[in-house]
Amino acid sequence: MTMKAGCLALLIMTLCACGSGGSGASAGTSSSSSSSSPIAVAADYAYGADVGWVTQEESLGFAFNDASGAKTDPFDLLKGYGINAIRLRVWVDPKGGWNGRDDTLAKARRAQAHGEKIMIDFHYSDDWADPGKQFKPAGWTSHTVAELKADVYAHTHDTLAYLKANGIDVAWVQVGNEITNGLLWPDGKSDHFDTLAAFTNSGYDAVKSVYPDAGVVIHIDNGWDGAKARWWFDNYAADGGKVDIIGLSYYPAYTPSKDWRIEAPKISATMGDLVARYHKPVMVVETGYQYDQPAEAKAMLSDLIHRNQALGAMGLGVFYWEPDTIQSWTHYPLGAMDTSNRFTGAMEAFRH
Repeated sequence: MTMKAGCLALLIMTLCACGSGGSGASAGTSSSSSSSSPIAVAADYAYGADVGWVTQEESLGFAFNDASGAKTDPFDLLKGYGINAIRLRVWVDPKGGWNGRDDTLAKARRAQAHGEKIMIDFHYSDDWADPGKQFKPAGWTSHTVAELKADVYAHTHDTLAYLKANGIDVAWVQVGNEITNGLLWPDGKSDHFDTLAAFTNSGYDAVKSVYPDAGVVIHIDNGWDGAKARWWFDNYAADGGKVDIIGLSYYPAYTPSKDWRIEAPKISATMGDLVARYHKPVMVVETGYQYDQPAEAKAMLSDLIHRNQALGAMGLGVFYWEPDTIQSWTHYPLGAMDTSNRFTGAMEAFRH
């Protein structure tokens, strides 16, 4: 969409004013790291892991092993590495029930029993949603924009109310997953930011109706691409999009150089710019590295955590996406388990 240049500053101020939830969304906090004084890490900093696959893997008979090869609860193993936050995706009507609300509740109970804070990640789809696909749930395909807004609200509200009724505390909620190119295609594509923002705002309001203090995360991919991030959030601001926390994905394997040492300064610049421009804290809600290069993975993760923490109170955490990946089942190369189903040394980066 085209914005009138003279209105941009006012529009950004509008974005900055939205959402003052208790998860770090206050405006005006400085992100400068130029001072020689040590930077205080954000209280309750999230050393996180997304483990959406874990129950399905267990149902197939896969075991998670400790360093000696003994079968161990993966939540015990993750906690031992310093993981204090768990991210769980939610699908609307998924095949087999995986990542539906009952499966999500089962994982959330285990995370909470281990003292880990919980992030819920709504995809608003029956399956994966990411920049390459944002397909409507089958039951929503014929709905109008007004009906889709109501669908988003009801699905978000009812899922969270179900978790809350079962004793689950939720710290953060994503309304959409990697929505750089929009959500609920074609209506909510990013060439229709007004509709996109209407959908996410519906989710935002639903979150606050159940968990008023939860931080609502708006998540885009390619955290190394600062120009695209600025373009995206400028447009989101222009159409009144609400946000408490900016969420980024950052996978060195998907960057132009594929070299994390070259790309790392870029994500630092992106995070710093977003904080300065919108006065919102930033999380890296997805990252990962080649499972068979654990030393490099640990170095990349340690560097990324440090860069996020350099934002002080405006750097809220880093989540590894599916470190629990079972190679023989998923063949996903960016997890953090070896072929003996033991977490690799990459996870040492999360010790604190």
